[in-house]
Amino acid sequence: QVQLVESGGGLVQAGGSLTLSCAASGFTFGNYAMSWFCHALGNELEFVAGINLSGRSTQYADSVDGRFTIARDNAKSTVYLQMNSLKFEDTAVYYCARSSWSFIRNPARESDFASWGQGTQVTVSS
Repeated sequence: QVQLVESGGGLVQAGGSLTLSCAASGFTFGNYAMSWFCHALGNELEFVAGINLSGRSTQYADSVDGRFTIARDNAKSTVYLQMNSLKFEDTAVYYCARSSWSFIRNPARESDFASWGQGTQVTVSS
């Protein structure tokens, strides 16, 4: 069965960096687009970044564009989220998700993603 396991979350000071990883199994990783979403307390689930099956096409939420970078290693069945210049408002649980498609629609829709990881907490102290 499809499994997505996130890691790399933690506590970091504002201005710092973290790299999240999502290890995938149970499907042909290179056939699907992947994304990261976040859910902050009191807010709705939000799209953060997405990457197509080859890794050549990426999308970012306006709030993270220029600070976060999504990447994938199809040989390792892993997708990454490099988070730089972190802000207090980046505090959230971050989820890895597998798209039902090979590409990310613009705007990305939660309904496009059939499989989700358990999430990893990112806390940014101000």
